[in-house]
Amino acid sequence: SFHKLPDGKDLVIRNARFTCPETLFRPSLIGSDNPGIHKMCFDSIMKSDQNIHQTLLNNIILEGGNTMFAGIADRFQREMNAVVPSYYLVKVIVPPERRSSVWIGGSILGSLHSFQEMWLPKERYDEAG
Repeated sequence: SFHKLPDGKDLVIRNARFTCPETLFRPSLIGSDNPGIHKMCFDSIMKSDQNIHQTLLNNIILEGGNTMFAGIADRFQREMNAVVPSYYLVKVIVPPERRSSVWIGGSILGSLHSFQEMWLPKERYDEAG
């Protein structure tokens, strides 16, 4: 597909537009032996108290810029349904403001007085990360 850049140049994107989001589900495409995001999500939920498994599976919220890929919600739903036992119901939620909600949450957290005690001085960050 063709995309017009702000400077007026045309950019042709071929397989990369599919390969990038596919690596979220199949990290082996880039040489990683990590599980896909759906499997990590499922494994994390299964490590929680069994009494809240269904609640967590009904409230999977996709947030952040990587969730803006076309069709990612449907794909995530399908992949979760494939790994979750059939006696559970899975609901994937994609808020319309998800592109910036992570930043907004960080902004709110950063403005809280109680959060200031957790701040690192730049020198300490530069030293230890």
